[in-house]
Amino acid sequence: MDASTLERLVPDDIRDETATGLETLKLHLERYDFAAAAANGPRVLDMACGVGYGSARIAELRPDVSSVTGVDLSAEAIAYATRRYSGPRTRFLNADAMTYSDGAPYDTIVSLETIEHLPDPRGYARRLPQLLAPDGVLVASVPITPSVDGNPHHLHDFSERSFLKMMVEAGFAPEKTFYQDQPFSPFAVAFKTDKRMADARPSLAAFYLRRPDKLLLRLKATLVHGFKNRYATVVFRKAAA
Repeated sequence: MDASTLERLVPDDIRDETATGLETLKLHLERYDFAAAAANGPRVLDMACGVGYGSARIAELRPDVSSVTGVDLSAEAIAYATRRYSGPRTRFLNADAMTYSDGAPYDTIVSLETIEHLPDPRGYARRLPQLLAPDGVLVASVPITPSVDGNPHHLHDFSERSFLKMMVEAGFAPEKTFYQDQPFSPFAVAFKTDKRMADARPSLAAFYLRRPDKLLLRLKATLVHGFKNRYATVVFRKAAA
């Protein structure tokens, strides 16, 4: 498996304790811990599971959960997850989040840092209730400060308000929110001094020339939050039909 990048985090590849990769892993594990605490019922789906460490984390923290299914579009990630993290209560499948279904409802869906990557986030949000049991729980997270400018793998920027509005329209009721802040160095971003920045957008200046609206969004976020990325992980309940 390739080393960790902005697109995918591989815990076994993180060696340098001063690297932002370690801090990012800490944030991801905290989200999975929050999701594990919110899990409701025996069947859990981890959508866009990456290399599978989060699925294994849920199974470890919740011995009462009978199965955790990790799904990801990357065949390479799923092959790694199967080798590294599969077990009696964890399995991994190579599938598209926009079409996946195994024919039986899940009690909990975990979808962390997924929606901003998808061409049709609203279509994805509308699909999720179809995969959930009647009293099912969704735990989903997004960056709520701009990310499209720095990360070419992200297709959409969300504010907390726009994210919640989209999910409510899709048939969910928010119950609880977990916030996280991750400070960043603008110099590390500009000069790619962190190895995880190797696949970052090659020229921010050129991007901002094409998308001045994204520059304004970044300036506004910096004025409000400083040099921080902010994330919201929300527990949603499937709304009554």
